[in-house]
Amino acid sequence: MVAQRTPGELDAMAAAGALVATALRAVREAAAPGVSTATLNEIAESVIRDGGGVPSFLGYHGYPASICASVNDRVVHGIPSPDELLAEGDLVSIDCGAILDGWHGDSAITFGIGAVDPADEALSQATREALEAGIAAMVPGNRLTDVSHAIETETRAAEARHGRQFAIVANYGGHGIGRQMHEDPFLPNEGAPGRGPQLAPGSVLAIEPMLTLGTAKTIVLADEWTVVTADGSRAAHWEHTVAVTEDGPRILTL
Repeated sequence: MVAQRTPGELDAMAAAGALVATALRAVREAAAPGVSTATLNEIAESVIRDGGGVPSFLGYHGYPASICASVNDRVVHGIPSPDELLAEGDLVSIDCGAILDGWHGDSAITFGIGAVDPADEALSQATREALEAGIAAMVPGNRLTDVSHAIETETRAAEARHGRQFAIVANYGGHGIGRQMHEDPFLPNEGAPGRGPQLAPGSVLAIEPMLTLGTAKTIVLADEWTVVTADGSRAAHWEHTVAVTEDGPRILTL
């Protein structure tokens, strides 16, 4: 069974998650042509610390920033830089985590800078729809891969709706979360249903589909963090921390 949290612990995680959501909103509002990804990092860190939290990512296995800023063909773990200036048409994924009173929140959003290519807009929308399908599968009695299968099924349905093909990034996925940012189990973004540990009231997962307009294959750059698509195609990443409750899924990062 995926580890269960008490109602009070879920409320504590929701407070951490709300801080993450506030940081992501501030970053989204500040993102514009000419703004550096380092500036976005500073904004997120300020919001988290002003709210009494600590950035989850900063120093995690040596990671040097408080957000991951992944632009265009970068899938995840892009390191913010003062030299990287956003430009019209960029597709930007921001992943952010915060610790508040010992509990973690983790969430990611994707957005365009100014006018973006319709294909990029469809990619981001499809990824968000896949996330929403995964969230909907967070109900008592389901198993871990029921969430995986929902993400995969919705991705294929989104292809039909948007008239485009999307690849599900291989070897990356969601995870358990609580007192640690990454806990067992690993949550694949595709697969057969009905497998893995059971979901019960209080079980929490960070659900994070990652889709591309090309290949499912990725490469890790020389900085040993940044993950890019192997063919240079654009990628999108959406994530929420979600709890199972008797009343349905509870998104803890709203």
